[in-house]
Amino acid sequence: MRCVGVDFGGARIGLAVGEAEHGIASPRGTLQAAGVLAKDAAAIAELATREHADSVVIGLPLDVEGETKMAAVCRKLGICIESHGLEVYFVDESFTSAEAELEMRQAGLKGSERRRASDPMAACKILERFFEQTQ
Repeated sequence: MRCVGVDFGGARIGLAVGEAEHGIASPRGTLQAAGVLAKDAAAIAELATREHADSVVIGLPLDVEGETKMAAVCRKLGICIESHGLEVYFVDESFTSAEAELEMRQAGLKGSERRRASDPMAACKILERFFEQTQ
């Protein structure tokens, strides 16, 4: 299964692509959030088509009490993406940004490089978490 990973934010959307059978994800950059879920969903579906992906994995922002308000927005985004004929899965995105930041620091990336790569790297972490859970 080839998947697109999504780290959804109000301003930027981090994207990654990966293969479930290999458990590896690669960053694919960011999209500027349109402010309209249907437009964001269409852009994500377009990437999925270009990448020959059949599913999308969206990170859900959770806290100690469960789903946040942004998690509800992510679920609505998932419904919009499904309307493009793609399967949608959700995975807890807790600490994915922190994990990505740590890896980039350890790799010696400068602050400006880390800021540019943080959302796509978090999307990679979301996909990797999904792959681990589905094996």
